[in-house]
Amino acid sequence: MSVSTAASVQDVCAPLPVLGCDVTVPLVTGGEVTYAALDYAASAPALQRVWDDVAAYAPYYGSVHRGAGYLSQLSTDLFENARATVAEFLDCRADDQVVFTRSTTDSLNLLAAALPAGCQVFVFETEHHASLLPWRDARVTYLDAPRTPGQAVETLERALADRDPYGPALVCVTGASNVTGELWPVRELAAAAHAHGARIVLDAAQLAPHYPVSVRDLDVDWVAFSGHKLYAPFGSGVLAGRADWLRAADPYLAGGGASRRVTRREDGGVDVEWHDSAARHEAGSPNVIGAYSIASACKALTEAGFDTLVARERQLIEKVRTGLADVPEVRILSLFGDDAPRVGVISFVVDGWNSSHFAAALSAEYGIGVRDGLFCAHPLVRTLLGGAPEAQGECGAPEAAPGEKSLNAIRVSFGAGTPDEHVDRFVAAVRELVTDGARWTYRTQDGRCVPAV
Repeated sequence: MSVSTAASVQDVCAPLPVLGCDVTVPLVTGGEVTYAALDYAASAPALQRVWDDVAAYAPYYGSVHRGAGYLSQLSTDLFENARATVAEFLDCRADDQVVFTRSTTDSLNLLAAALPAGCQVFVFETEHHASLLPWRDARVTYLDAPRTPGQAVETLERALADRDPYGPALVCVTGASNVTGELWPVRELAAAAHAHGARIVLDAAQLAPHYPVSVRDLDVDWVAFSGHKLYAPFGSGVLAGRADWLRAADPYLAGGGASRRVTRREDGGVDVEWHDSAARHEAGSPNVIGAYSIASACKALTEAGFDTLVARERQLIEKVRTGLADVPEVRILSLFGDDAPRVGVISFVVDGWNSSHFAAALSAEYGIGVRDGLFCAHPLVRTLLGGAPEAQGECGAPEAAPGEKSLNAIRVSFGAGTPDEHVDRFVAAVRELVTDGARWTYRTQDGRCVPAV
């Protein structure tokens, strides 16, 4: 995967305006400070542009597809135009379908429900749980974490070569790790999958907010992503790609909107003719505002230009990695090494610190929001930390008390809306905490490390 780097330093754009950029929070040590939101990998703040678009539409809100009134017709046009905008953003093929869902997790569970009988799924242990866990009704082959992009391709090729060549198969892979931020060799993995008669779905939850994603160029069969990581509000997502498996599958949800025609039979039952379009898997009243907000975010990122967005983010990544490298007690987690291309997601551990304690101190004493835990990628983080599968550590809820060792990490993540000051403050806070220690006392409450009062 590559992106143009023609943008010079002076061309690099300023942060995109986002909601919450001027929110202040109290510090346990006294006073207030502007909140530094550095947890974009979990949920990015909504772009001001997106929020303004939604607010402008809200008075015209109406039910879609089945209403004759003006507001219903307007909302229907807006909803379907949003679908077209997303297809353009992803550079979809002419016959691809764009299905609106609740999230990446929902999208991949939808695809899992549409797998042909006997389908075999191949997934690396490095995946987020949204990609790792939906395949409960399929034959799943879990692949070990690779240590280079080339090894990832070789591992997949060997696994596919050993499968039954006559049955359907699907490869599921992330575009950018939600733990290390490293970019995966999606195009090469897609070529390997297709060479062995398999299809591939790309989890682009962490990739789409940072890099352009082209279904055609990457040659993937499906793409899934979430609105809440793409600077849109919660509760919206996308599954886009080939229509045949989706058309052949029973509707993800049975109900109005998915059905084209329902008739009673003489024996008292009902016969249903389901839609063949994306509506087949969008039963019920859809999240029109969610779809519209995703389309608005797609337009905003496209208009801002990924060349300049990527160039600026690379500067922030370099600033964070260089700053952390200057603190000997800090160890940055990585699969592919320091030179691997990545998005603005960096996980690390600090010698002598429980990760929850460190994250709590960043929040309470500096007003910096990061994440600690296993990031809903338990096998990957345990592999990176060298822990046994049964070792202590839960996603976002470590049990170790302050000062105790725990199998968890700290994750800082940022993107198009992050000011340079937030990154500078984070690096300085890490250095100060490691050098001087916390200025407050902390305790464990309900599985979380919190300031003692």
